[in-house]
Amino acid sequence: MTELRKTVERFWAAAEARDWTAFAETLAEDVVYTLPQTRERIAGRERYVQFNREYPGDWHLRTERIVAEPGQVVTWAHFTVGLEEMYAITFFTGTEKITSITEFWPEPYEPPAGRDHLSERY
Repeated sequence: MTELRKTVERFWAAAEARDWTAFAETLAEDVVYTLPQTRERIAGRERYVQFNREYPGDWHLRTERIVAEPGQVVTWAHFTVGLEEMYAITFFTGTEKITSITEFWPEPYEPPAGRDHLSERY
């Protein structure tokens, strides 16, 4: 297991617990968080912790999958905010601390017509 994977596991556990001190300890001082879909970037540990601390709603998360290699970790996480469910794909880089985070929030959509004979819905 890579050191960064352990850090990312602590990152998600601290986020779910709302332990902002432990959450901040997983991040490099100059961490950069990027949301390509909204074209937002948050630079710096203090601002990124505040962004998460102030996120509205009673949200919870569960990590579905973690893929790790030295210097890079990718997670697939399931989030709930009230009755709403959503998923995030998050790319982390760093070593012992997280130096960059790029996060995608894919929207669910209906499949194209004509392939229901090939698939099943869940």
